[in-house]
Amino acid sequence: MNPVVIVPTFITSPRRRSEAKGIVANYDHTTDINQPGELERCLESLTGVEGIGVVLVLVVADHNIEAEANAKVRATVARFPELDAIVVGQLELDLVRQRMQQLGIDGVTTQIGLRGYGAVRNMGLVLACTLGFDAAVFIDDDEIIDDPAFLRKAMYGLGKLTKKGIPILAKTGYYLNDQGSFLSKWEDKWYNRFWQQGRAFNEWIRAAMQGPRISRSNHVCGGCLAVHKEAFKRLSFDPWIPRGEDLDYLLSLRMYGSDIWFDNQWQVRHLPPPGKSEGNRFRQDIFRWMYEHDKLEYSHSIIDLQKITPASLRPYPGPFLEKGLRRRIWLTALLRSLGRPDKKAYRAAARVATGEATKYAHENCTKYFEFQYVWPDIMDALDSDKILTSAIVRSSLHGEDAAPIMADAHAAQVDARAAGHTRSRAGAELGADEGTGTGAGGGAPRGARGTQEARRVEREVPDVGPLSKAHPIDPGKTTALHLDMGDQ
Repeated sequence: MNPVVIVPTFITSPRRRSEAKGIVANYDHTTDINQPGELERCLESLTGVEGIGVVLVLVVADHNIEAEANAKVRATVARFPELDAIVVGQLELDLVRQRMQQLGIDGVTTQIGLRGYGAVRNMGLVLACTLGFDAAVFIDDDEIIDDPAFLRKAMYGLGKLTKKGIPILAKTGYYLNDQGSFLSKWEDKWYNRFWQQGRAFNEWIRAAMQGPRISRSNHVCGGCLAVHKEAFKRLSFDPWIPRGEDLDYLLSLRMYGSDIWFDNQWQVRHLPPPGKSEGNRFRQDIFRWMYEHDKLEYSHSIIDLQKITPASLRPYPGPFLEKGLRRRIWLTALLRSLGRPDKKAYRAAARVATGEATKYAHENCTKYFEFQYVWPDIMDALDSDKILTSAIVRSSLHGEDAAPIMADAHAAQVDARAAGHTRSRAGAELGADEGTGTGAGGGAPRGARGTQEARRVEREVPDVGPLSKAHPIDPGKTTALHLDMGDQ
């Protein structure tokens, strides 16, 4: 397999308050534009990964600092010439949108972009498909990859079948924290009486770590996630969920008849910097779980989807999707406002649970399913698109204004295809008159000549350099995989 590694990096301006950025653009961990951040540490660790190919670095920045953030990231990436890294910022996003318009794809600026966790991941998937990769591996910029076999482990089993013949099209590993543990640090305190998220997660992962190497997962680490092309061409991330888009992707895959698998030999070290206040993070969790609850409830009304119940998701995350969720969230926020340091923020979170979060869930929980109708068509249209590939590389690696070049290439492509269509009709008419499919001069059919002209236009798009350096990784023999999978 030929995977691309995707690393989103979130850069913010100290002058903008997080509340002003909206619900979906309020991130857990951001890098101040004036601070070095963790990206350099992450990229340095990637240089030791065997078989590393192309690395896409997605620059997610506040609108008022997009150019500055892009320059900052480019300077960081330039310190690692041994990496085939492509920096994707607003200019490259504009190229993607321009190409989609050329192909007749409109109305998806919210769903695919550089704002919001789900849209950013969709941007990564679009680029993976466009550039011709058959797998996407997501990591986060606040992680360190210690294992040289990281990519080989990421690809192990991907695209293979379980003993029961179920294809493995997406898989996740796990995080090691700063103490070298895979367990959650949340304690079983009195103020968490109605929200035992840490305990539920630990119960699940302890069992998963003791099981076979590959098992069906109830959890997803978005910074240790591999998705096969057969999955990401069919299913997008949800751009409307405020956070937890990785776990949401698992639930969406199950709804549409697939799944995510857990590999207990694949891990990263997750070393995030001190983030936003606990209370503000829990506020985002309120929006997340309320939205997820309503989304699952709505999915039950769509007859073509698999029905996902909270009971099927025990011990985690099922209890956080059951009835009575809003009351439990409200009580937890209230109790934490008494027992945790961030009292003011938790009180504000309690108020959100009774109004704003409920409204947001009701207004947005159906939109993902509407988007899913068009996502496969978008991916088919952009799959291995040479014109957009060349434009992205010209813009990112060579600093060229690729928009006019892409417009010219598209116009030439359209003209060539139109000519081919016209000649095909003429050849058909002539063939009908003369009893042959060739023109008066013999040789190739006229329609074939038009097709050849269209192919000539595509051949003239320059080679994209580092993308041609394939690093194929064997996902493992099916028989070996079966031996490691127990009864799954």
